[in-house]
Amino acid sequence: MSALKIKKGSSKHSAYNLRPNFSDVSETHTLAVLVDNEPGVLARVIGLFSGRGYNIDSLTVAEVDHTGRTSRITIVTTGTPQVIEQIKAQLGRIVPVHDVHDLTVEGKSVERELALLKVEGDGDKRVEALRLADIFRANVVDSTLGSFVFEITGTPDKIDAFADLMRPLGLSEIARTGVAALSRGI
Repeated sequence: MSALKIKKGSSKHSAYNLRPNFSDVSETHTLAVLVDNEPGVLARVIGLFSGRGYNIDSLTVAEVDHTGRTSRITIVTTGTPQVIEQIKAQLGRIVPVHDVHDLTVEGKSVERELALLKVEGDGDKRVEALRLADIFRANVVDSTLGSFVFEITGTPDKIDAFADLMRPLGLSEIARTGVAALSRGI
């Protein structure tokens, strides 16, 4: 008698695929959450992440409607598709949350971040730092005899690339705002 070639997770008596259909690959998603601008809302949103062991890669919060007292929280997080869906569902159940949008799934979006980088050095390193800043369209916002502070706006990848090039030239401090994002089009 020949051996049956049965795939793992199924049997010859089942008409259903019993194998799990979820992915274990982590993805990065940008979530835009519109909330009431009231005390404790941010703590509740962050508590949802920390209480379940989810990570936040970037967090930006600002009031977007003064009259309606509405704020926008932009969160960049990483997880499997199931974890991302669970995060969105749990965010939607928090009372002061009006809308939860997954900008990564909903279509094209514009993401930008602002960073300040302090580069210390002299001589050729200063000249090279200025040359690279010009290529990356970074602005000098402070200058002393021993250092520059550059301001750069762009995608997180652009800021990472600029910081990587500045490290050997004397990068001593960096401050980043976190991602601000909007969906494109109508």
